[in-house]
Amino acid sequence: MIPVNEPLIAPKAKKYILDCLNTGWVSSGGKYINSFEESFAKYIGIKYAITTTSGTTALHLALAALGIGPGDEVIIPDLTIMSCALAVIYLGATPVLVDVDPQTGNIDPSKIEEKITKKTKVLMVVHLYGHPADMQKILPIAKKHKLILIEDAAEAHGAEVQLINSKGRKYWQKVGSIGDIGCFSFYGNKIVTTGEGGMITTNNEKIAQKARLLKDLAHSPKLRFFHEVVGYNFRMTNIQAALGLAQLEQIESYLKKKRLMAQKYTKGLIDMTFLQLPTEEPWAKSVYWMYAVLIKKGYKTSRDKFCEMLKQHGIDTRTYFIPLHTQPALKKMGLFKNEKYPVSDDLSKKGLAITNSQIETVIKEINKITK
Repeated sequence: MIPVNEPLIAPKAKKYILDCLNTGWVSSGGKYINSFEESFAKYIGIKYAITTTSGTTALHLALAALGIGPGDEVIIPDLTIMSCALAVIYLGATPVLVDVDPQTGNIDPSKIEEKITKKTKVLMVVHLYGHPADMQKILPIAKKHKLILIEDAAEAHGAEVQLINSKGRKYWQKVGSIGDIGCFSFYGNKIVTTGEGGMITTNNEKIAQKARLLKDLAHSPKLRFFHEVVGYNFRMTNIQAALGLAQLEQIESYLKKKRLMAQKYTKGLIDMTFLQLPTEEPWAKSVYWMYAVLIKKGYKTSRDKFCEMLKQHGIDTRTYFIPLHTQPALKKMGLFKNEKYPVSDDLSKKGLAITNSQIETVIKEINKITK
């Protein structure tokens, strides 16, 4: 079976990890933690980066550092991973959903303001499948309503957005540095991986300090093992950070490879009239974390049937996320009753991601299937 995603492991990864083993720094202390954080902050173009145990805990920690809790509302897109809603729920706050853009699958800026209330404290955007959300339209909304802006960039390491400053000058900026807080995942299938792991990025010193405090059980700065607030154990290990640092050193080559893969797929599948291929908006630099396609309406074979046919030909796929408003666990909590998000529903039923490896073979097999 050709897997849907395979990790690219940097040449220096073994060297750095062996250094951890040889020196005994295998837990959450050690030089690679600081090196990884500093290097990642520099790469994203931000002042502070704080390691954590996963993308989910990065979102959780970001919201906790902001003091989000019961009575607060956090706006998130409907088409995203469950982690976004769970991070809000863990803190007793309420997730509020917004439908998505039909082209990119990202939160639709034109539908955000209708969901803002006096309880809304945070606007969370997700850069889905490596393509950035439309931050040029989202930033003024957050500013107008005085909302904290969180970017979930778990799938978009290195992606960029073209913004326009007050003088009309256009410039490019990496996701994770545009909002107030960026959140990243380093799961095994991500562009930069630590196996499991995550990172928070911010220019706000107070948020960074609060996040560092909370992720390490909130030991009092005055006296260790004395706790004035409730914290978490969200510490990344030195071994994970060593792997992450080695990966980060190779990120530009990984991104180049991702874009080359996307170009090959587009060229090879352009004549497949039943497939809607991914687009890249002119204001965005997508990293094509996964090559995500849609089965067009009216085609005789459903998405699920198509995935099954690919599986029979030895090709693994991954379906789009299931919309949050349909998740049983959330509905049992009384959330999203009678709410409808037609674009999210439509994309979820039609979308799939194709493997990033053995592209020529995959294209050849798809040709066989369509014939």
